[in-house]
Amino acid sequence: MSRTLVEHLSAGLPAEAILTDPDITASYAHDMASFCEAGEPAVVVLPRTVEEVQHIMRTATELRVPVVPQGARTGLSGGANATDGCIVLSLVKMDRILEISPVDRIAVVEPGVVNAALSRAVGEHGLYYPPDPSSWEMCTIGGNIGTASGGLCCVKYGVTAEYVLGLDVVLADGRLMHTGRRTAKGVAGYDLTRLFVGSEGSLGIVVRAVLGLRPKPPQQLVLAAEFASAAAACDAVCKIMEGGHVPSLLELMDRTTIQAVNAFANMGLPDTTEALLLAAFDTPDPAADLAALGLLCEAAGATQVVPAEDHAESELLLQARRLSLTALEAVKGTTMIDDVCVPRSRLGEMLEGVERIAEKYGLTIGVCAHAGDGNTHPTVCFDSADADESRRARESFDEIMALGLELGGTITGEHGVGILKKEWLAREIGPVGVEMQRAIKQTFDPLGILNPGKLF
Repeated sequence: MSRTLVEHLSAGLPAEAILTDPDITASYAHDMASFCEAGEPAVVVLPRTVEEVQHIMRTATELRVPVVPQGARTGLSGGANATDGCIVLSLVKMDRILEISPVDRIAVVEPGVVNAALSRAVGEHGLYYPPDPSSWEMCTIGGNIGTASGGLCCVKYGVTAEYVLGLDVVLADGRLMHTGRRTAKGVAGYDLTRLFVGSEGSLGIVVRAVLGLRPKPPQQLVLAAEFASAAAACDAVCKIMEGGHVPSLLELMDRTTIQAVNAFANMGLPDTTEALLLAAFDTPDPAADLAALGLLCEAAGATQVVPAEDHAESELLLQARRLSLTALEAVKGTTMIDDVCVPRSRLGEMLEGVERIAEKYGLTIGVCAHAGDGNTHPTVCFDSADADESRRARESFDEIMALGLELGGTITGEHGVGILKKEWLAREIGPVGVEMQRAIKQTFDPLGILNPGKLF
């Protein structure tokens, strides 16, 4: 590690904000993705102020040192993985909620605010921040913005990008830029705010965000519908969406996932269940909405429809879905979680294709999905100590992404590209798209020091 780098950083940072012990810095080297290389950082910095972030970026520019921004490292694509000799810029100490305005229906936050903490804070004002990734108890708003993350409620409320109104961003050379607005409307100039959402820290460092809020909805009620085939469950999804229904949640679990959850937590789901559909409404009369949806499920071939009577029963019904990823990980010890999104009309073809791929490679691949969005999470289970099984896992993962593109979908609905899907991004957007994206990157980061090696 260059002593010059630490000396330069020390000129604008307190000693406790600079970590150099290799045993400690190694723990910041990677996120939660499999099959993604990670380098050894030269130093980890934990700023608390915008000015400190500016100092870090000025230092990095002066010394030509790469910078890898990080949040809670809950990502699944290697987007927060360190490169050799880099500055890891962890934003977890910038965790203040600066403002909550019930009149303007906005919150102003720093990037290290945990998603669940924001949700609870705005809830005390009768407000609601909808984006709710599965890791919401750990993941940070900055990370959510970097990957344009989603969650269970997106079928009704949309993804992170729809709630980011404005940003303060420290650019590669240390300048501070303000984008967007805090008003309900605003179309002045290019939409640079949206450009940063999903950019995975490759264009600048988000240090403050203005987030849109909604009035807090009533507690949702949940319905569970069991099906004798995945195709029937996917048909039900199509009928629900075609019928104009607006559920607050519409989730699907395939047979493999159901069996894994039963083995893990003894949930008691019937062995004959090939697919489980979970739907919810947070409307003024959710019971009536669930009843109408239940009829559609029965018409599509549901073998059993169980509506909850209250919030407690709803939480019990959702428990199986929340346990899905943990249960699948227990099958072999390691998982690769994909997030291919396809048109809803082709959801059934996606599930059938994943089943064929699992058989081809002799692997357990469970699918849980945000069915209302067509956003599937095929989860490949494998033993990382078995070289051949690891190879098959990676090959099956790639084949699943190819299937998603073939069906008119996208390689990532909410996890981002990072390292894991770089070659697939190029296939999806084509050579002209890659050229334009690289030109944008060059404009914001001419030295190429911001999160190098990610996206493309």
